[in-house]
Amino acid sequence: MKVCVIGTGYVGLGTGVCLAHIGHDVVCVDNNVAKVAKMQSGQTPIYEPGLEALMQSAMQAERLTFTTELAAGVVESEILFIAVGTPPLLSGESDTRYVEAVAKEIGLHLNGEYKVVVNKSTVPIGSGDWVKGLILEGFAENPQSVAEFDVVSNPEFLREGSAVYDTFNPDRIVLGSRSQRAIALMQQLYAPLIGREFADDLSLPSVPVVVTDLASAEMIKYAANSFLATKISFINEVANLCDLVGADVAQVAQGIGLDSRIGPKFLQAGLGWGGSCFPKDVAALIHTAADYGCPTPVLKAAVQTNRQQRLLAVEKLQQTLKILKGKTIGLLGVTFKPDTDDIRDAPALDLIDQLQRLGAKVKTYDPLLSKTPNSLALVATPEELAVDCDALVLVTDWAEFRELDYSHLASLMTTPIFIDGRNFLEPAELARAGFHIIGIGRPTALQPFSSSLNSSEVVAA
Repeated sequence: MKVCVIGTGYVGLGTGVCLAHIGHDVVCVDNNVAKVAKMQSGQTPIYEPGLEALMQSAMQAERLTFTTELAAGVVESEILFIAVGTPPLLSGESDTRYVEAVAKEIGLHLNGEYKVVVNKSTVPIGSGDWVKGLILEGFAENPQSVAEFDVVSNPEFLREGSAVYDTFNPDRIVLGSRSQRAIALMQQLYAPLIGREFADDLSLPSVPVVVTDLASAEMIKYAANSFLATKISFINEVANLCDLVGADVAQVAQGIGLDSRIGPKFLQAGLGWGGSCFPKDVAALIHTAADYGCPTPVLKAAVQTNRQQRLLAVEKLQQTLKILKGKTIGLLGVTFKPDTDDIRDAPALDLIDQLQRLGAKVKTYDPLLSKTPNSLALVATPEELAVDCDALVLVTDWAEFRELDYSHLASLMTTPIFIDGRNFLEPAELARAGFHIIGIGRPTALQPFSSSLNSSEVVAA
């Protein structure tokens, strides 16, 4: 099938590359000339494991092209994906001006052949009919014989850092439309994925396809992300109580996660959620509910808990070091999650701001980043990070952080304090390395600590 994907961010580029990989002819459109030139050279403008290799393979097979010309993509394609950004506004609602511009331009270039226009961007509930109206507005500016098209809502459930895997191994595919013709074409488009032809486990049953109306499909996206965010905030509240009563939240999460009604995923306590999806989608759902006079106390509580959780590491540092002014704090990881270079709404940014406000010197290390906001000190190695630090805080659970020589890192520090903000590392191993360990909702007194001691005076447990 011939497909046009408009917008080449995390969602658009991932969608276009993977659809080309499974056999479709895909043209990806973006109005950023430099970005398109980079992709035409075979380089991805974003970091996503496995994506660049698939992109280059699809380009070599002549199934994937990149252009700045939207008109050609609209005219030549059967299915048009709108995958432009919808960043949050201060009010919490989504900024849909890019969707609006693209929808009108699609209408301007309709040529009488039937098209399926797919909302892949995360758009406010009710946007399906709105997009249809915008396309008709554009069509009216340059009328052809007929504007024959349908709008489909096809929300994405891709995780940054796992987008390729998630595309080929989806939990479900959601299609919202009033048109059976459009639904049939979308099922044809996704047939290889539905049949798990590219899945890691070919023995699994076919992927469930949830066919709904437009508004329900849009609501599914917001509800899914809001539920997951709420689940994380819940386990973080439990972790904070575990700190007070002496329980271990890792054991608590294991115990409740074995209940099939709860499940083990998204029960890892830490410094809260961030990124481009959870904060934006929860805020948008709260905003939509407010428009209809519907209270959302659970969602608002999840947001408030997350806001407080982000600064928990600062509280723990104050409890241990007392005065942070003049102290040097090293952050292991800056991105909001591992396997991505995305720092949008990352918890690390709030930590940095608060620590600097309290007079601490902050250094950071991240495996992918080459720069950070506000010209923050970004060092080249974990060893450079540890030198003369009064404490290290693990903010992002990068896999490579399991392999570091923590004994050596402890020896480089002024005081070997380690806050594991993701409960990612084995506390006993850190203690043997000479660290005083502070976890999130886990027993922390594995190594005696006095602010007057330096690393050479701390005896391993």
